[in-house]
Amino acid sequence: MNRLLLVEDDPTSRSFLQAASAALPAEVDIADSVEAAYALATTNAYDAWLIDANLPDGTGSGLLARLRADGRDTPAIAHTAARERRELDALRAEGFAIAVSKPVATDAWLGAIRRVLVRRAAQRARAPSAPVPDARRSGDAPLWNRETALAAVGGDMRNVEGLRDLFVGELDGTRQRIAKAAASGDDVAMQADLHRLRAGCGFVGAERLGLSARVLHADPASPAALQEFLATLDATRASAHAIANA
Repeated sequence: MNRLLLVEDDPTSRSFLQAASAALPAEVDIADSVEAAYALATTNAYDAWLIDANLPDGTGSGLLARLRADGRDTPAIAHTAARERRELDALRAEGFAIAVSKPVATDAWLGAIRRVLVRRAAQRARAPSAPVPDARRSGDAPLWNRETALAAVGGDMRNVEGLRDLFVGELDGTRQRIAKAAASGDDVAMQADLHRLRAGCGFVGAERLGLSARVLHADPASPAALQEFLATLDATRASAHAIANA
């Protein structure tokens, strides 16, 4: 059985990607930071590394460069909430075999993993016996997009509901961190949290919050964007609780 290292700090994205990867089938180890991933990657043999582009203590590209400097040639897939072509191209230029935007459907995710595994097998056989924010106003979007969520998780509503519960449980902490970062002018910390949130929004269909997060990510110093984001987060959370208690 293949063994994979999944590097992802967002609980919602991690839960989905771990379950999807295990369906390969594969054994999936988990790391939620650069240092944790480096420790696992340097002590275990993996068939592929699945690395988030942005982590709490660094970047996926930095982690990959560090592992490559050690002489490790395991193929790597980057996954990111970014959808802009220039960002995906940049990740490939930094050494990732494939760059995938989240949310990603299970079939597409498994297809990406299979491609790198096939390439690696072929290399071994040959070797001798190594965007700009959406122009659409976020307030015009629905709080929840059921079709988007179902498409992201392979059409199983039970998966959507499970991920949504996990996602909503993280919203209080996310709100506090982003409000604190805004108050202190820490744009880097704010954008890191917004990046993780955008990926989770895609997996659970939190369309309006994802669009609002995208706008604030592009302009973290904007009071209007921050106010709209916080109001949208509060509305999303309240809506989820109302649905759960209906």
